[in-house]
Amino acid sequence: MLNTTSLPARLRLPVIAAPMFLASGPQLVTACCRAGICGTFPALNQRTSDGFALWLDEIAGALDDDDNAAPYGVNLIVHKTNARLQADLEITIRHKVPLVITSLGAVRELVDAVHSYGGLVFHDVTNRRHAEKAVEAGVDGIIAVAAGAGGHAGTLSPFALVSEIRSFFSGPIALSGAISTGAHIAAARALGADFAYIGTRFLATEEAIAPEGHKRMIVDGSAADIIYTPAISGVPANFLKPSIVAAGLDPDDLPAHQAMDLGSEAKAWKTVWSAGQGIGAIDDIPSVGALVDRLDAEYRAACARL
Repeated sequence: MLNTTSLPARLRLPVIAAPMFLASGPQLVTACCRAGICGTFPALNQRTSDGFALWLDEIAGALDDDDNAAPYGVNLIVHKTNARLQADLEITIRHKVPLVITSLGAVRELVDAVHSYGGLVFHDVTNRRHAEKAVEAGVDGIIAVAAGAGGHAGTLSPFALVSEIRSFFSGPIALSGAISTGAHIAAARALGADFAYIGTRFLATEEAIAPEGHKRMIVDGSAADIIYTPAISGVPANFLKPSIVAAGLDPDDLPAHQAMDLGSEAKAWKTVWSAGQGIGAIDDIPSVGALVDRLDAEYRAACARL
């Protein structure tokens, strides 16, 4: 059974590799867990619920023989347009996934279902109101998605967001937003977060299933190449400006998008690529193992310096 005390004790670094749409798969998850950090993936990265179950079997099989492996997690989208939610939740329960990350809706019944087998639920939020609703739903942890995060991101400074959540929530907080180095992890801890929640830095790794062009665009880019807009998927998110141009769109004159729909969103994200503002600190595409070794050394050096 996993709990909020045992989770950090099972990690080499206080890091959760974020579930990245169309980029996280079994190879990335297992590499993260074997390296000592929590690896996660979105259930919807598999096209069917049956495929989702196969991925869970693959991950469990790869980690069963490693007593030192960190726990893994799955992201479930709790949104009215996700027709697979119930089926994927049942599969998650059957496989007793250690960590479930919920997005776009905090629901007490889902939290209770995960708790029934001893799993943890972390919910991602971009503001105080959503965090308060998540706490009311009984979640174990809050993921504070601050300004600069890849994918669906907020606009609040991490200083403001973490402080406001901590004022009423004493449980685990994972901070997301432009975290690319071990020093950034130390900064997140100093700010009051328990974990760094890192996406883009792990997208540019050998094990990520993102296209090589996407990885290379991250390595070659800087924060100035990130544009925050709701026009791609209907929900404000950070995207790589060069990929918008490559898709034949004008970043300065994007057409309005209708309300979010998971089907249309999947199509949009295949050609318009996401990344966070922390890409300026990313200049290579290493293996996950090599990257975690580097983050560990940087983290310890930053803590010693402080």
